[in-house]
Amino acid sequence: MKVVKFGGSSVSNAEQIKKITDIIEADNERSVIVVSAPGKRFSGDEKVTDLLIKLGDSIHGSSFDRNVYDQVLNRFRSNVNELGLREEVFTAVQSKIDEAMNLIKEGVPYGMDALKSCGEDGSALVISAYLTSRNQKASYVNPRDAGIIVRNQLGGALVHEESFERLYQLRERDGILVIPGFFGFTPNGQLVTFSRGGSDITGAIVAAGVKADLYENFTDVDSVYCVNPNIVDQPKQLTSLTYREMRELSYAGFSVFHDEALIPAFREKIPVCIKNTNNPEAPGTMIVAEQPEREGHVVGIASDHGFLNIYVSKFLMNREIGFGRRLLQILEDEEVSFEHAPSGIDDMSVILRDYQLPKEKEQVVVKRIKEELDVDMVLIERDMAMIMIVGEGMNQAVGLASQAATAFKDAGVNIEMINQGSSEVSMMFGVKSESLTAAVQALYKNFFE
Repeated sequence: MKVVKFGGSSVSNAEQIKKITDIIEADNERSVIVVSAPGKRFSGDEKVTDLLIKLGDSIHGSSFDRNVYDQVLNRFRSNVNELGLREEVFTAVQSKIDEAMNLIKEGVPYGMDALKSCGEDGSALVISAYLTSRNQKASYVNPRDAGIIVRNQLGGALVHEESFERLYQLRERDGILVIPGFFGFTPNGQLVTFSRGGSDITGAIVAAGVKADLYENFTDVDSVYCVNPNIVDQPKQLTSLTYREMRELSYAGFSVFHDEALIPAFREKIPVCIKNTNNPEAPGTMIVAEQPEREGHVVGIASDHGFLNIYVSKFLMNREIGFGRRLLQILEDEEVSFEHAPSGIDDMSVILRDYQLPKEKEQVVVKRIKEELDVDMVLIERDMAMIMIVGEGMNQAVGLASQAATAFKDAGVNIEMINQGSSEVSMMFGVKSESLTAAVQALYKNFFE
């Protein structure tokens, strides 16, 4: 049994839906399908999820935006018409959108999540109907009926362990099952969405639950590249990665895979294959549990901007028991999550996503650090970028840090922060955002050319 997930670009219009139907029909093992909301059809287009968020925001502001509402409906209307489906399919999609809008109007707490989920839900309704029209035994399966039970948590839903036992029962159903991604239900029936890009999470949860032989994730690239192709022209393609390598790369800016999505598959040791909807014959990139044989230790260079550094300095910090805990406690009190916390004898840095610390919250955090920890200095450095070189067994390779530092030197880029710790998989560097492109290009040249 294979679980197959199709991303937003793969379900963006009727032509793409026909392509994925051909892919499904080409392999009888592809019996469980997870779909995203329709993505962009062309450059400058808007994703349906973004439109739904705009629509929900307009309802919150008591100024319902009819134009956005029509845009959402027209996306599904055009797919239904071009695929030759019955009017009742479109009516079902519209009804779910209207119901979610009413929840927001009534002030129901999960109303916005319900509206955001309508993109994936609509895709599943349309695709299951189209498969049926092609004489396939197919059915739409709501995540609640599938058994995806979650708990609501700030930043996105987290799956309950009981879900995996319930999902296994899907193996007893006949035909092709089409499940909308991105959301699940709490034990009391409240709809909750995963964090953005969460259809990848749904796919991995379902694959783990049914104990699939393979989880295929179809997107719009032939494979995973060793570096962002928008930064380096025609970079090397990767045929295989380990789970840990892909997790590190996904976290640090690789947009192919949601950074949380591999965890359920990793636990069940289910192989994952990333493939291209527009070129399904390409072998893609396999993600496996054990490290494959390869030359060299570095397999990829990931990068992302939008970080900031809270730098704290205090003489004899290393002798002050509990200093780090109290610093992080201040961030926890202010509901700020951090990414990394490299430290020295008399100083400590806390790296976090820029959006976690808006200006008004920054003032509160800085004031508390000064007053409660009696520090000598606290600075906020914004416009930071993180660059990560990734590969299994890196800590056993001699000279990798020196090789990376040479690349930064050649590019004329100053390293603001370096963090490896005990990780065998990655080494991270912090630079100013304006230096990101030059640094990544220099690293690629050094490690791959």
